[in-house]
Amino acid sequence: MSPEVFVEVLQDALRMVILLVSAIILPSLFVGLIVSVFQAATSINEQTINFLPRLIVTLLALSWGGHWMTSQLMEFFFDIMAQIPEVVG
Repeated sequence: MSPEVFVEVLQDALRMVILLVSAIILPSLFVGLIVSVFQAATSINEQTINFLPRLIVTLLALSWGGHWMTSQLMEFFFDIMAQIPEVVG
């Protein structure tokens, strides 16, 4: 395997990981930011208030985007399997 092919496969894998993780993390990040601004505005210093909305949004993102994430992973897997002769040969 040449270094260029290895780097290309690694870049594709990292791009897929970043895409799938950001689809889950970004909504949770925005909800956490909104709850934190609300806590700062109302002077509520309870640390556990931030947990439940972020958990709910993360679970909703997984349930709504699960089919899309699975199809993206399957497409990536099939592309990697199709590249095996190129990588090995």
